[in-house]
Amino acid sequence: MEYKPHPYQAYCERRVIEEPAIALYLSMGLGKSVITLSAIRRLKYERFQVRRALVIAPLKVAEATWTNEAAKWDHLQGLRLSRVLGSEAQRNAALNVNADVYVINRDNVAWLVAQLRQDWPFDMVVID
Repeated sequence: MEYKPHPYQAYCERRVIEEPAIALYLSMGLGKSVITLSAIRRLKYERFQVRRALVIAPLKVAEATWTNEAAKWDHLQGLRLSRVLGSEAQRNAALNVNADVYVINRDNVAWLVAQLRQDWPFDMVVID
């Protein structure tokens, strides 16, 4: 599907790209995920400022929303997502996938920090 951002979405995407730290306070259904994924794509493939992004989300959102949004929009088709979910072995395997965006649920953040320790590979962290 072709993404034609509303003016507020284009504004938010631009701000995510320009600001080192920002929060998007938008209601459900207004496109925070596609805005953020669009910004990540541009930061990685156009500006070369991000190598890997980490998205921390509630479990149900981590399981479906982020990957569904990436699959839904034409301009995001090349963006590679890895869901760091499931058993410890599944999470470790997901971390070893060559991806642009890694999506993890909130309950596994402590595990992730302990697992990676000082070898933090993420240039960008998104908290959903």
